[in-house]
Amino acid sequence: MSAALELEGLRKSFGKAEIIRGVDLSIGRAERHAIIGPNGAGKSTLFNLITGRFPKTSGAIRLHGKDLTGLAPFEINRLGLSRSFQITNIFPKMSVFENVRCALLWAQGHRYSFWSLVSRSRELNEGAEEILEQINLTARRDLPAGVLSYAEQRALEIGITIAGGADVIMLDEPTAGMSHSETDYIVDLIREVTKGKTLVMVEHDMGVVFGLADRISVLVYGEIIATGTPEAVRANPKVQEAYLGAALEAEH
Repeated sequence: MSAALELEGLRKSFGKAEIIRGVDLSIGRAERHAIIGPNGAGKSTLFNLITGRFPKTSGAIRLHGKDLTGLAPFEINRLGLSRSFQITNIFPKMSVFENVRCALLWAQGHRYSFWSLVSRSRELNEGAEEILEQINLTARRDLPAGVLSYAEQRALEIGITIAGGADVIMLDEPTAGMSHSETDYIVDLIREVTKGKTLVMVEHDMGVVFGLADRISVLVYGEIIATGTPEAVRANPKVQEAYLGAALEAEH
């Protein structure tokens, strides 16, 4: 399997504090890969390095073989990588439909302009309708996004994330704060909308991780201590000692 995303000797320091300490990781095309670990392990920092929000201290990050050094987040996005955040990031006063259509603007080559009426763009509107159908929000299309339930807002954010047509999707704790039924809804949605795409996710819910991931990497104090199938990671004594045993106990 060829790599969609490669990290090689990746390090990040803030002053004297080294947060990411020599991470090596290769994630294959169309693979669903979960990154787990205790709070403070560096998971969000790793996401921010990959997406260009933080500059790396050293090492390499490659997307489909292309070095991402020095690229801004929007440039990385245009190369085919898109991410969501821990905190829902939508326009609450705009309609659900308008949120998705805005996300499509740049992806389809449009630019913000006072002289063009995007509402008349058939291609843009049809694309937005297709995404709403994918994320099961067609019936809510005309509501302000801010009145959606929490799970629906997360679904909308996933729709915004995939709107650009990226083939590498990064989700940061997509089910955080959800009930069991909401989690099931979002997991089914993620499984459906990432078919054929590469998924990289940070997630604390071990049921979600073991239900979605093809492979799992365990990050502890800025280092990956294990990578493998869910079964192999679950059985790894080092992982059980460092993280997994406590995480699974917390779920019961």
